[in-house]
Amino acid sequence: MPAVAASLIPVFLLLVTGWATRVTRVVDEAQWAGFERVTYFILFPALVIETLARTDLRSAPLAPIGGSLVAGILLVTGLLLALRRPLKALWGLDGPAFTSVLQGATRWNTFVALAIAANLYGQQGTSLGAIAIASMIPLLNVIAVLVLARYASPRRLAWRDLVGALAKNPFIWSCAVGLVLNILRPPIPAALMSYTEILGRASLAAGLLVVGAGLDLSRLRRPSLALALSTTLKLALLPLVASTIAKALGVSGAGLAVTVICSAVPTASGSYILARQMGGDASLMAEILTVQTLLALLTLPVALALLT
Repeated sequence: MPAVAASLIPVFLLLVTGWATRVTRVVDEAQWAGFERVTYFILFPALVIETLARTDLRSAPLAPIGGSLVAGILLVTGLLLALRRPLKALWGLDGPAFTSVLQGATRWNTFVALAIAANLYGQQGTSLGAIAIASMIPLLNVIAVLVLARYASPRRLAWRDLVGALAKNPFIWSCAVGLVLNILRPPIPAALMSYTEILGRASLAAGLLVVGAGLDLSRLRRPSLALALSTTLKLALLPLVASTIAKALGVSGAGLAVTVICSAVPTASGSYILARQMGGDASLMAEILTVQTLLALLTLPVALALLT
């Protein structure tokens, strides 16, 4: 527990720094929007590409860790899809709100997860995080886009539009590039790899600042059943399911801890942007993101202590 708490302190301080910088208007809203785009379209893809390209996925526990995370995501997604009609009948949860609940219950904040894994386990934690990236990011982005297109869009998107939206997603195309480089192992100039590594190192701090800047503490005054459901599934059920499957597959030690970290961190900050772009309930999504980010600072150490 002390090691986990120590690893969370710098993450928490970066979140607070991002929030304080925004509320004090040291950086205005327009500048934050540009900084966010640089983070998501340049810095984070560089981290994903560089990490996946140099990680030895052949000897890493790709199947048990990746499989447990994927299975957990699919089980929670299936549960929510099965409950969609009852939730609408009982709580009046419409399509856009349902998509926000689902994004909040399944997606993960990669910046927070990688920062904690690296603080706890160094390079091993980053390499194990690469397994989570390769396993979770393509699946989660496909699920999010399909669910939003089905339940939130005012009109049914054509398959060409869906494929185009997925292909332009920086999380997906950076995973594809990193995996291709890992498989083919082409000779890459050292200067180019060093350039990518420098960009990637900057992404964790930048990403946490962006997440902190996006927090809206005024939303804590307006809790809802949808918020409670999404948060419970994300911070409690998903790590419980993923860690149980991982243990059954023989995962232990750092691998099990990283599995718990990647499933127990709050939802992705990009979920708000996607909800806003595709007709989801962006206000509810921002509320879920804010509450989960703050609660995870308390629940994640408990999850690690109990589940590992």
